[in-house]
Amino acid sequence: MALPSRFRDRPRRGIPLRAVAPNAVTALALCFGLSAVRFAIGAAYNADPNGWSKAVLCIIVAGVLDGLDGRIARLLKGESRFGAELDSLSDAIAFGVSPAVVLYLWSLQYMPQFGWTIALSLAVCCAFRLARFNSQIDATEQPRKAAGFLTGIPAPAGAYAAFVPIYLWLAANDAGLTSTATVLRSTYVVVPWTILVALLMVSSVATYSWYSLRLRRHVRFEALLLIVLVGAAVIGAPWPTLSIVIVGYLLTIPFSARSYARIRRQRSTDARPSPMPPASDLPS
Repeated sequence: MALPSRFRDRPRRGIPLRAVAPNAVTALALCFGLSAVRFAIGAAYNADPNGWSKAVLCIIVAGVLDGLDGRIARLLKGESRFGAELDSLSDAIAFGVSPAVVLYLWSLQYMPQFGWTIALSLAVCCAFRLARFNSQIDATEQPRKAAGFLTGIPAPAGAYAAFVPIYLWLAANDAGLTSTATVLRSTYVVVPWTILVALLMVSSVATYSWYSLRLRRHVRFEALLLIVLVGAAVIGAPWPTLSIVIVGYLLTIPFSARSYARIRRQRSTDARPSPMPPASDLPS
């Protein structure tokens, strides 16, 4: 039965349900990011033997959820300005503040003069990277995005990369390599690595995105097999596998920069006007 006209003409109030789901996923990612700090505090001051692994897993889950919220929003057509702002805030905390605090409690606190400064550099560079991304959302010309590349490494990848010393430390402890674990936790390893990751986040180097990767038809099944093997390796030996995957991703940065430079040169060549023919060749 049709509704009366006075009900049909009344404007709908409230937020549609399809806009709530992606925002809920974003908020859940924020909760996982903050939970990493809680587990790190427990490991540092309450001697929780599994606290560091729990903290790392919280950041990993937050990264997975961060990759899902945008896709859910596009699938449900629930994009909103509120969701975009919440996503940026969640990323700054989950992939900037929380990893910085975890690294400080795990290693950098043993460098009293500059440890907190190094931890702050990771959080601040993550905030700068997100601010630069937000400022370019409404830009009409984004040559790198149009070519399928990113500027610098994204915030979740930066958080994953910052934890490589912790991955290796956990793997060394599982293998009983106490001396190796001690070296990996030292500030001589953690400080330069943290600075490198922070600089990569705010750098202007072109990095690969999902849209820039293309598989040839004859390697589709090989790629699926590789993904399955990596997934099985993550389940069986998570810390060495994550270290290899993250370091492998960082090693692709020189190749992505070279690929984008080649595309930029090609575009400039195509946009260059053709030279005028000599006057003798012009029709009379």
